[in-house]
Amino acid sequence: MQKRLLDAKMVEHGFTNEKLAQILEIDIVTLYRKKNGHTDFYRREIQTIKKALNLSNEDVNSIFFTE
Repeated sequence: MQKRLLDAKMVEHGFTNEKLAQILEIDIVTLYRKKNGHTDFYRREIQTIKKALNLSNEDVNSIFFTE
C-alpha cells in the first residue's frame, strides 16, 4: 500500500479522509487503519476508490499492490 500516492490522488480530486470514508461506508478510524497498512482494503473498496478518484489500472496497481 502506497499511502502517499493515494493521498496525492485524493488531494488532486478534492477528497478528504472523511469524504473517502463516507463513500466507502466505513468509519474514519477503519480508513486510517487501512491506509497505514494495519488492515487490507477489500476488493469492493478498491473498486469504489478507483471509480471515485478516476484511477487507471496502473494507478490502482501502484497504490494498492506494491510494497
